[in-house]
Amino acid sequence: MAEKKQDGLDKCFRHFSEEARELYLNQSVPYLEQPPSPLEFYRNWIGPNKPCIIRNAFNHWPALSRWTPEYLREKLGSKVISVAVTPNGYADAVTDGRFVMPEERSMTFSSLLDVMEGKVDKQGVYYVQKQCSNLTEELPELMADIEEDIPWMNQALGRSPDAVNFWLGEADAVTSLHKDHYENLYCVISGEKTFILLPPTDRPFIPYGLYQPAVYKQTADGDFEVVEQTDAEKVPWIPLDPLAPDLVQYESYSSARPLLCRVSAGEMLYLPSLWFHHVRQTHGCTAVNFWYDMEYDIKYNYYQLLDSLSGLADSS
Repeated sequence: MAEKKQDGLDKCFRHFSEEARELYLNQSVPYLEQPPSPLEFYRNWIGPNKPCIIRNAFNHWPALSRWTPEYLREKLGSKVISVAVTPNGYADAVTDGRFVMPEERSMTFSSLLDVMEGKVDKQGVYYVQKQCSNLTEELPELMADIEEDIPWMNQALGRSPDAVNFWLGEADAVTSLHKDHYENLYCVISGEKTFILLPPTDRPFIPYGLYQPAVYKQTADGDFEVVEQTDAEKVPWIPLDPLAPDLVQYESYSSARPLLCRVSAGEMLYLPSLWFHHVRQTHGCTAVNFWYDMEYDIKYNYYQLLDSLSGLADSS
């Protein structure tokens, strides 16, 4: 009886996902040649929860021409910032059965640029990825080079962004597959970002597990060890790597339909809340993103229900 119920639930999930693709989801991430009006953006993209790439949305930002390594070194050289360091570029990811977070290292911006430019010998992969509005909190000197918010997005949502984040990393730095409850506008200043995206309706095909948290720590000889946080609660995370999915272990993922998109300098990705995403970048890519917290939005509650039902299927 339980097996029959599970088969019925799986069939409903597959049908639901197929219907979403046929009725409203795009087969690729479309481009808009200019920012839409707030009403148009809400009706066509926020409400339906569909991503798009917007061109000519921040051409007026001085950052597009100013943010060279030379400018950043002159502007921020002695500024101490938080940098994530890992042995392989995978931070906040499942490794050997644990959810491993990066070593958070404090260093001057000039020291980081020396690493990025290959001027010093080092082990590990470096990535400025601290969130919680690290641009406004750690790097306010750069705020004059961008807008502090996106006016048409503010009007569409009726609120200002909850966080503005700065990203700078090496080519080997990878953001593992996950989802956020934020409406996200991701603006690439230099270089290129590559996103793998999956809609919330593919949640039933995406595996989750509970993993003991741990942290990388670089030892005196330069190697990295993994230190478990034994007093912390286990973390729900996705063990699957969409670049090389193990379809034997995670057979259900074969029903998912990921989208691949590349966001180049001067382009803005609208990443809707609760879309799963995996991110890579070219070496030295700089980006800024704006987060609008939608945790208590109707859309959030709807997809949380789907998440809960999928969790029941995961545990059965």
